[in-house]
Amino acid sequence: MSGNILANALLFVVGWLACILGGNSAWLLIVFLVLLAHFLFISSWAAEGKLVVSCLLAGAVLDSLMLQMGWLEIRGHDVLTPLWSALSWGLLGTTLNHALRWSAHPWWCASVLGALAGPLLYTIITQRDDVTLTVSLPVIALAWAIMLPLLHGFAHLYREQYGPVQRRR
Repeated sequence: MSGNILANALLFVVGWLACILGGNSAWLLIVFLVLLAHFLFISSWAAEGKLVVSCLLAGAVLDSLMLQMGWLEIRGHDVLTPLWSALSWGLLGTTLNHALRWSAHPWWCASVLGALAGPLLYTIITQRDDVTLTVSLPVIALAWAIMLPLLHGFAHLYREQYGPVQRRR
């Protein structure tokens, strides 16, 4: 495993844990530092900024839809997902051209990964006192089995538009 892929995976985990453990607190500064480190040392804003923002927005839409349908309950957030949740989707976007690139082809690899990882991640998130999941885990698995290939589609589209992501050494 290359150093950049390992660094990308570790940065994602650190940022994701800061989102989950810290919520909407000063811990989110860690997320911004993780994103800064990603864009400075692993990739660049020019190469992946649009992808990270697209993933953040797509994930925020999914989580907000789940909130509005009553499938996900986050205390104090009935309509829009909180910042910590949206940022965790943006962090996922940083992995699509690096640590998770292997899951893009064939497309069903992303679906299988999503179907397995989505329920696991939401199960972890519901350990927070302010988060409750009221929908079954197979529904989450289906949503993620659709969402992860979609996000990989964004990554592929942007690589086609802007050229391949140049990995920093």
